[in-house]
Amino acid sequence: MADIQALQQLFTGIYGASQAEIKTYFAPGRVNLIGEHTDYNGGYVFPAALTFGTTMLLRPRTDRVMGFASTNFELRKLASLDSLAYDKADDWMNYPKGIVLHLAEQGFPLLHGYDLLFHGEIPNGAGLSSSASIEVVTAYGLLDTEGHPKDTVKIALLAQKTENEFIGVNCGIMDQFAVANGKKDHAILLMCDTLEYEHIPFQSGSYKLVIGNTNKRRGLVDSAYNERRSQCEQAVADLKQQFPGITLLGQISLEQFEAHKHLIHDDTVRQRAQHVVEEIDRVLQSIEVLKANDLAAFGQLMIGSHQSLRDLYEVTGHELDTMVEAALKVSGVLGSRMTGAGFGGCTVSLVHKDSVEAFKEQVGREYTERTGLTPDFYVCSIGDGVKQIREEH
Repeated sequence: MADIQALQQLFTGIYGASQAEIKTYFAPGRVNLIGEHTDYNGGYVFPAALTFGTTMLLRPRTDRVMGFASTNFELRKLASLDSLAYDKADDWMNYPKGIVLHLAEQGFPLLHGYDLLFHGEIPNGAGLSSSASIEVVTAYGLLDTEGHPKDTVKIALLAQKTENEFIGVNCGIMDQFAVANGKKDHAILLMCDTLEYEHIPFQSGSYKLVIGNTNKRRGLVDSAYNERRSQCEQAVADLKQQFPGITLLGQISLEQFEAHKHLIHDDTVRQRAQHVVEEIDRVLQSIEVLKANDLAAFGQLMIGSHQSLRDLYEVTGHELDTMVEAALKVSGVLGSRMTGAGFGGCTVSLVHKDSVEAFKEQVGREYTERTGLTPDFYVCSIGDGVKQIREEH
């Protein structure tokens, strides 16, 4: 967790002293434990909030000016509440700006300006949801300070709308939802279509989640993502011959798919659909094994997920495959898989606490030898969703 006193000193250094109270809020990053590329197919995902994320300090102003500053970027700005618009040059500030505008649209216009300072512990571009974390903490903090209800499901939807309409990224709901609704030592079984969700205990015992950042820049994601989406839509169109009512792959069971997959004529499209339907089934199996506290079985499902993303959905790539292969050679590792969109980004592994140092050393060495890139590792626990941090006196 961030050093709040140091951040408060930095805040007054940037914005000056004032009688008004500085409030502090926190929103986590997230990792998806299993259930990849199922969200836009109307299936289940299984994300968890992490214990590191974005801390935001906030203080009201008496005018209609918003102050934006971050410990992670040199770019700082004062902007009028009445002329907040998307500007590529404003970079990271577009996330909180978009939230302020969408809050006003939803009937929560700010009464006056605020000074904001963000401190992010989530590596940018790693696929751990730094943008969702900024959006959610901004919405929560402003709603709280202005005395409005803080419905975390609505906050997640507002943050997704900001991402889609203001930033222009066609993301699903999973990231914002996990960041807003996380719970310590629990993962979230989320049906992306209906937003029905359940907190599932994730008792990792003597095992740690280790996130490995490949540090591979993800250049292919957008075009490949759009291609995969259209292939899934094609599979649905083919399966309508048997199931006229379906609109998404998540609406048919694995048994139904197996019996009728011959209706999908294109081999590649059939493989894409097979991954989605089997991956949704793996999520549901995961819930059963975790309720039985069988971490080893969950590890096997993680491995199966990665193999399917590699062979059927083809979104892993050399770096992610290399990292997972290296991880599975380390004793004390129950499972490892890519997490996120793919083509770079991160892996998540379930590693015995006594093996964590060996894991970092061995996986780091083999990965660098085979890719020429230097990875980063983060040892994580599962934490709460967005919240206010109150000073302990």
